[in-house]
Amino acid sequence: MMKRCIYIAVFALLSSCKNDEPIVITPDHFHNSVDKVVGIMIHDIFSPPVASRVFAYPNIAAYEIIALRDGKYNSLSGQVSQLKEIPRPKSDKNLNYDLAALITHIDLSRKLIFSEDKMISYRDSLYQVWENKNPVVFDASKAYALEVSEHFSEWMSKDNYKQTRTMSKYTINTEDMSKWQPTPPAYMNGIEPHWNKIRPFLLDSASQFKPIPPPNFSMKKDSKFYKELKEVYDVSNAITEKGDTSEEIAIAQFWDCNPYVSVTRGHLMFATKKITPGAHWIGITKIASKKSDFNVSETIFAYTKTSIAIFDAFISCWDEKYRSKLVRPETLINKHFNDNWKPILQTPPFPEYTSGHSVVSNAASTVLTSIFGKDFQFDDNTEVEFGLPVRSFKSFEAAAQEATISRLYGGIHFRSAIEVGAKQGNDLGDFMIDKLNMSNE
Repeated sequence: MMKRCIYIAVFALLSSCKNDEPIVITPDHFHNSVDKVVGIMIHDIFSPPVASRVFAYPNIAAYEIIALRDGKYNSLSGQVSQLKEIPRPKSDKNLNYDLAALITHIDLSRKLIFSEDKMISYRDSLYQVWENKNPVVFDASKAYALEVSEHFSEWMSKDNYKQTRTMSKYTINTEDMSKWQPTPPAYMNGIEPHWNKIRPFLLDSASQFKPIPPPNFSMKKDSKFYKELKEVYDVSNAITEKGDTSEEIAIAQFWDCNPYVSVTRGHLMFATKKITPGAHWIGITKIASKKSDFNVSETIFAYTKTSIAIFDAFISCWDEKYRSKLVRPETLINKHFNDNWKPILQTPPFPEYTSGHSVVSNAASTVLTSIFGKDFQFDDNTEVEFGLPVRSFKSFEAAAQEATISRLYGGIHFRSAIEVGAKQGNDLGDFMIDKLNMSNE
């Protein structure tokens, strides 16, 4: 009987030890979570502006939990529009802050995507591992994480996103040739014409960085507008003559990031899967964080600061797009120069001015430079899974400059749109760096 009691006691002790392992969260957990969201967004075909919203909220939520634990970082409440302090945990006992931050990131991401089942499956596979390791810590961390998630769900619900879902579609003006028209092959209507009504994080208003107007529309050969139109046509033809191996085509394709590309085969038309411009810069944030060997807190900080810049950049850019409503080069070139001409890149379904890539890339690169430094060399493998090679850059600024000029090479933007857009993005990025006080270092 004595031996049996000892055996039972030892077995019970060993069994309890199996469920008392530490739950260690690494930066890769967050990279993987972000990657999962990107994959689902590609599958669901999120528009670039909406995708920026999907990135930003979960990152901010995770950051706020980390800021509670890590004195190096300051809360964004009182800094970001209408964000209130998150609820504090009733007790630190058994609470793993890194785990809570990750669970909150996953839960909020789930609420923002369409294919929730894919995120739930991913979440449940992780839950099982963590619960088997240490159910007490897992339960405590999960309970707090979901409380914070609800706090952020309430904040998200007031950003006017739901209201814009029922607002009117873009009205096509066929009388004014200066105004944007749907372009081939899908002839989609203009996406997110009311995105300037979304609540910004830092901007005083969507028009805070309102750019100068585009050149006056004119088909007179001595006008600035005509010269820029002719430049798009001439540059595209010169690039095409070089062949598919030209550096300009490689640059255009690398920065395409158009989730709406349509392919026609016979009577069928289908979309190819691609990331958005914001997703590309989120991918660069991952590359830089891993190269810098950032810990969990530093990784979340980098994602958060960059995604805030991307989010407000889209609001600023879309505000101008649907103010000027400028026609795309393809429409005018087909009408006035060559009705068989096609741009190297497929024209995205929204007005031309200013260039979204230019605004977003320069805002993101400015913020990333503030985090990682001015001369941060990196190899960008973001597009490898889409069949494109790695490109190397000596700095974030150099990458943004290439993303900007890619729009001219691709035949989808006038020079003014990319140059003014670059300034718009840089100004927004500088403003954000000055206004945000995230780190005490």
